[in-house]
Amino acid sequence: MKAAILYKRAPIHTNPLVYTDVPTPEPGEREIRVRVHACGVCRTDLHVIEGELPVLKSPLIPGHQVAGVVEKNGANASRFPIGARVGVAWLHSTDGTCEFCRAGNENLCAAATFTGHTVDGGYAEFVIAQEDFAYALPEGFADLHAAPLLCAGIIGFRCLRISGVQDGATLGLYGFGAAAHVAIQVARHWGVKVLAFTRDERHQELARELGAAFAGGGEDRSPEKLNAAIIFAPAGDLVPAALRNMKRGGTVVLGGIHMSEIPAMSYDKLLYWERSIRSVANNTRKDGEDFLKIAAQIPVRTSVETFPLAEANVALNALKNDAIQGAAVLMVG
Repeated sequence: MKAAILYKRAPIHTNPLVYTDVPTPEPGEREIRVRVHACGVCRTDLHVIEGELPVLKSPLIPGHQVAGVVEKNGANASRFPIGARVGVAWLHSTDGTCEFCRAGNENLCAAATFTGHTVDGGYAEFVIAQEDFAYALPEGFADLHAAPLLCAGIIGFRCLRISGVQDGATLGLYGFGAAAHVAIQVARHWGVKVLAFTRDERHQELARELGAAFAGGGEDRSPEKLNAAIIFAPAGDLVPAALRNMKRGGTVVLGGIHMSEIPAMSYDKLLYWERSIRSVANNTRKDGEDFLKIAAQIPVRTSVETFPLAEANVALNALKNDAIQGAAVLMVG
């Protein structure tokens, strides 16, 4: 099969992914082989490729936002019939027995494996998934529009949950890429007022189109105090900027898997009055299932820019340079 494979971590401007032929994988016990139709390009892929996350597999096929169809079932795999449309996301497996899994917090499982990080992912014609961790894709979403829902959408949804926003709340979104452009649609559906903070004028424009009451730069003072904020951009200096805009008792949620250093800040001026900072680590399958249901109800619409699989490096360079409006998606086959 064709795949874009990473042999050595390197800055993305060096185009480290190699488009080549690799053996087609075989599904094992309770695994499925998915023929990839579309795979979203995520900032986490950049963190993996450029070495900002630890090396857990080499060589590696990145990618963890897969929309496709079941092409082959492994032994004792029967959840999906051949030809079923499925999504494959970041969480590949957990042990199911640890204290976190038993408590419904499988996203914190120390034995978890991750698509496109610890196992090969979706920058390929085929990908292997555990059937219990794959998602049935809702009708109404073409594959290229479904792909970004499988990480950007799910992690944004978990961030919204952790933020605690409800009808009538005011929410700030810092960074307005793939995750934020989906999260704003869910937040507006819930009756939440959204303010967007992003340096790129095109992203500000998209935020306004999707219902943001305000769109300005990341360091801007908010025109009104916020109940909560979600930081999707991997920039630690946005944490004190968000706290400055926060009401008493507000929560700043950090939605990225990697972030630059958070600068020293004043406890008295920024953190006091029961303001809190929460990180988001991965997601549970329930997050994904609940999000896909509400995404179909709204319905969420994704803004995408497509690239052929052979141009994965091009797509990632565009993402690194904030040149993607919404989400980038690799089209396969």
